[in-house]
Amino acid sequence: MKKLKVASFFCGCGGSDLGIIGDFDYLGKYYNELPFEINYALDIDKFAVKTYNQNFKHPAICGDIKDVEIEHLSDFDVLLGGFPCQSFSTINPTKDTNDERANLYKQLVKILKIKQPKIFICENVKGLMTLQKGEILKKILTEFESVGYQVEFKLLLASNFGIPQKRERIFIVGVRKDLNLTFKFPNETHSENAELYTEKWVALKNVIPSLTIDEQKYYFSEKAVQGMKNAKNNMKRGVWQDLEGQCLTITSHLSKASLNSRDPVLLVDPSKEIYRRFTPKEAASIQSFPDNFVFPVSDIQAYKQIGNAIPPVLMWHIAKELGDLVLASNVAY
Repeated sequence: MKKLKVASFFCGCGGSDLGIIGDFDYLGKYYNELPFEINYALDIDKFAVKTYNQNFKHPAICGDIKDVEIEHLSDFDVLLGGFPCQSFSTINPTKDTNDERANLYKQLVKILKIKQPKIFICENVKGLMTLQKGEILKKILTEFESVGYQVEFKLLLASNFGIPQKRERIFIVGVRKDLNLTFKFPNETHSENAELYTEKWVALKNVIPSLTIDEQKYYFSEKAVQGMKNAKNNMKRGVWQDLEGQCLTITSHLSKASLNSRDPVLLVDPSKEIYRRFTPKEAASIQSFPDNFVFPVSDIQAYKQIGNAIPPVLMWHIAKELGDLVLASNVAY
């Protein structure tokens, strides 16, 4: 199989990279190998790089994208870039959307301008679409278009692609204009109310078969439960997840999950008021990482990496559409 070369920036632990490569199993389904190969990966987080290098053949580099010598990069066909999203989060709308992290996408624009790969794929939080009444997103799209790309974007819900999580993320896909190719986002494979062309949403119980586990460190203390009960009524309290339904968004700070927060938790025993956190393994499964993907780091780092990751299954569907488009077009590799 001829393969397109991929350069992955802000690669994290590798959710996007696994998705674009394919060749993995999740919930009894095989996601076949796709016509892409990673030939460059970069992230500033040394712990994420450690996890990445434990799971991929091509090693990631630990470094700052601002220090990359773009002209010295080997040529590549596809740029991946899930640029940092904290500045665009709707959870804290008072954050400065012009801070250093918010402008890191400009580094991707610079790389695209110089290297001119065939395709790029970027991902970010839903808030990017609504902050400043959409003006931030409009600015970002315009800058990507200005360096020679036909750009499409869409808000995708992980639930609609066989993932047991109500995670909404915006994907921005650009195809170099001279290729004269039109990218269309993949059709949804699942829906809340299954129709002829979709399956029903995957229930959380498929990745968490039992509420009770032996590891006591994941249970909330009685003090934490009492603190929740005494909290103000306007606070989120005990956001427990129904195993028959979908999980709320897995975040990067599950290690700090409180019963007085937006973070999803599990209610093990209602009569005894016993709650617990997700284990890192469970959180990874909710994000659609296969069982053989390892996190050789502390729980704190694992939660951070899992919450920041792009769900591999979701990326696989996007990458498959792109792969089919390029193969059908006879674009030279």
